[in-house]
Amino acid sequence: MKANIAFMHGPKDLRIENVEVPELKPNQILIKTKACGICGSDVHCYLGESAEGRYDIAPYTPGHEVGGQVVSIGSDVTTFKVGDKVTAECVLACGHCANCKEGLMPSACLNMRELGFRPDSPGGMGEYFVIEEEYAYKIPDDWSYDWGAWVETFSIGYFGIWGNGGYIDASDYALIMGAGPVGLSAAMVAKTSGAKVVVSDVNAVRRERALKFGADVVLNPLDEDYYEQIKAATDGHGPSVIAEASGSNAALAAIFDVAGHSCRVNLIGHSIGRKVPVEIGKTIWSTLRIKGSGGTKNWMQRTIRFMNAIKDKYNFDELTTHHIPFMELDKGMDLAINHPEEAFKVILTFED
Repeated sequence: MKANIAFMHGPKDLRIENVEVPELKPNQILIKTKACGICGSDVHCYLGESAEGRYDIAPYTPGHEVGGQVVSIGSDVTTFKVGDKVTAECVLACGHCANCKEGLMPSACLNMRELGFRPDSPGGMGEYFVIEEEYAYKIPDDWSYDWGAWVETFSIGYFGIWGNGGYIDASDYALIMGAGPVGLSAAMVAKTSGAKVVVSDVNAVRRERALKFGADVVLNPLDEDYYEQIKAATDGHGPSVIAEASGSNAALAAIFDVAGHSCRVNLIGHSIGRKVPVEIGKTIWSTLRIKGSGGTKNWMQRTIRFMNAIKDKYNFDELTTHHIPFMELDKGMDLAINHPEEAFKVILTFED
């Protein structure tokens, strides 16, 4: 069977090609793609600004925010059946190398693959994609495929706060730095805990959107009295939880000036490859606790349950601003790259 599949050949070289769909191995499932989000990571790889996408090895199929339907299963597959609605993991740990057996994060896996970033793990920017059973997850029958495509993004914000020993509750003041898709996911998680949630972003449109998705207060970090505003919004305490979801140099540096004493700092935004001057000594005197997370570990099923539990509190449909037919992929990429204010999340759609 042939299908239209996108391949990233290099910077600004993304092509849709009609190719043969690979035969299933016993442990794999074939998924008909129904929705695939364009992530900021896809944009950075497309522009040649990130080494995460490995087109230096060979052309690869992007797309790690996916929702689809199982159309065929391998002979050893036991947890899925044809017709199931599914989504998939992004960071694919092997489960059997020395680091995996130590219980380390997926990013420590000695055989790590990434869905939609490598030629050995093709993603969802195609009419069909293949993935091993252990990396796929059922989503509720009453969910849209868009929501399935949002699970991976939401899992980052959710795990960013709660994973690796993190926590949050109603006594906390949470500062979410960055009101992009991951930032708003973190904001909804923080608000569900009962915390007071402050979201900062330079983009006025995104600040306004954040008020619908968990934020009690929104701030512009470019304001001269930004630090004073944070202090006021946290009743003079300063944030007790920070989720840095922008990855910007300025936001990373500001953490050490705005964090309250004993603040739990969660680094979620991408900043790899850059060295950022910060006043690290404030970590000592403010007793800051800083953690990161490479991928999520044993978290996708929890994310699906979490999203299902709050779906009546937030209109997830409003998180997706644009639906673009897959065969108009160039248009979708243009929106994501050149119109970030209006294109909060672009999702590619596929014909039945």
